Amino acid sequence: MNRVLIAEDLYLLRDGLVHLLQAHGFTVVAAVESGPELLKGLLELRPDVSIVDVRLPPTFTDEGLQASLAARTQVPGLPVLVLSQHVEQLYARELLADGSGGIGYLLKDRVFNAEQFIDAVRRVAAGGTAMDPEVIAKLLARNARHEPLAALTPREREVLEAMAGGRSNAAISQRLYLSESAVAKHTASIFAKLGLAPSDDDNRRVLAVLAYLNSR
Repeated sequence: MNRVLIAEDLYLLRDGLVHLLQAHGFTVVAAVESGPELLKGLLELRPDVSIVDVRLPPTFTDEGLQASLAARTQVPGLPVLVLSQHVEQLYARELLADGSGGIGYLLKDRVFNAEQFIDAVRRVAAGGTAMDPEVIAKLLARNARHEPLAALTPREREVLEAMAGGRSNAAISQRLYLSESAVAKHTASIFAKLGLAPSDDDNRRVLAVLAYLNSR
């Protein structure tokens, strides 16, 4: 049974999330309404997944993401599902940067049914990724002004598809009957064609997979 922490300042939405999650078998260990309460709860309770609004008291700017990032520096891989009306690109990239643990970023007005939301919560709790396509598009906007996958060769698309399945370079090598050095070259070419230059705040493998999933 997954243990969930909710951080949402609007009472009706917070209470609704509590009842929805409990109805689907989750245990809500805390439901808080501010950034400081969120950080304290994440560090003390170590939930299986947290559902976090970006803008929380006291300043209603980015307390939710800041608290989540601070908690993940102390508890690497702590699963976080951001549920917000806004896309904060810098902090979303920071959440993706270490590539560890479950991460999700959904926009409130684009969650259309309970099943979609609960599936996202479960994926993040299990260490997976749940990203709204609009969030993905904004994350990739600075890197691509055209269809990001159009320039890939058929072999590079196969490598990227295997990458999206969670396979390592060694596993891709076995699957596609390529040497690991060839897979590494294809991977480097994919990153280059998608405009994913090395940086401190981007996990290129994650962003490449997100680009693939967004194109399907």
